[in-house]
This record gives sequence, structure tokens and C-alpha cells, in this order.
Amino acid sequence: MSKAVEQKKLVVADIVSKLERSKTTVVADYRGLTVKQTNELRKELREAGVELQVLKNTMTRRASEQVGLSELGEYLTGPSAVAFSYDDVVAPARVLHKFAKDNKALEIKGGVVEGKVVGLEDIQALAELPSREGLLSMLLSVMQAPVRNFALAVKAVADKDGEATTEA
Repeated sequence: MSKAVEQKKLVVADIVSKLERSKTTVVADYRGLTVKQTNELRKELREAGVELQVLKNTMTRRASEQVGLSELGEYLTGPSAVAFSYDDVVAPARVLHKFAKDNKALEIKGGVVEGKVVGLEDIQALAELPSREGLLSMLLSVMQAPVRNFALAVKAVADKDGEATTEA
């Protein structure tokens, strides 16, 4: 076998490994981004623990077929940058969505979220979820509401009883 074919097999194997390990993978079209914008995007993704790679569509398609994600192939057209996140499910979607709002040249195509191929709408919905801390804060607020309401009711009854005894 030729050296080129062997190298391509190694690249496909690497992509297979990344697809299997990643919790979220997002495919985006980066056409029109300047070098400065691309570097800024890479920096933001790196800070969020996300790996961004520009990959050949044919190799990515082969790798996705090997891991049972052949539907991902429909998003692998034109220049494709692929963001892999191994820890945080929301990070790549959030960073790419925010960056795409500020830079119209970046276009999110679709991706894979926890083993399921999803489209642009699902990636955007994932990106707009509150952060983990925000969700915990909302949960705590919901859990405190009944106790707070009960305390206010008891206080109102006590205040009413206090007014009744001062009038008599």
C-alpha cells in the first residue's frame, strides 16, 4: 500500500477516535473568516476546552460512517471546521453560536450531541441553554419558593394576630 493511503487511514482513525470520545461535535463553515478572526475563534474554543480542526470532508465522512454516524455526512459539504468537546456538552455550541452572531461569515451546519446527529436548530437550542451555575441557581430558587411562601404566610398571620391583640 502506498504511503499516502496509509497516512489517510491514520487520519481517519484519528477522527474516529475523536468522534468516539467527544460528547459534542459541531461542524461549521468557516469561509470568509479572516486569519485574525480564525485565531480568535480558536483561542475562545481552546479556553472552553474545545478542539477545533479543519478536516477533509471525505475523511470525516468515512470516520463518521465507521462510528455509526453516517447522517453527519449531509453536513460535510464545502469547507468544514469541526469542533470536538470531550468534557462539556454545551461549550462548542455556545462558543460557536456566540462567535457566529458577531461574525456572520461563520455558519454552523450541524453536529453530534452525545451520539446523536443533530441539525442547526438543535445546536442553537443547546447554545442558548443557561450555564450549569445558572441552572443550579434556578433549581435552588424553585426549591426555596415553598418555604419562603410558607414563612410569609406565617408572618402575615402573626402580624394579623398582633394587630388584633393591640386593638383589644
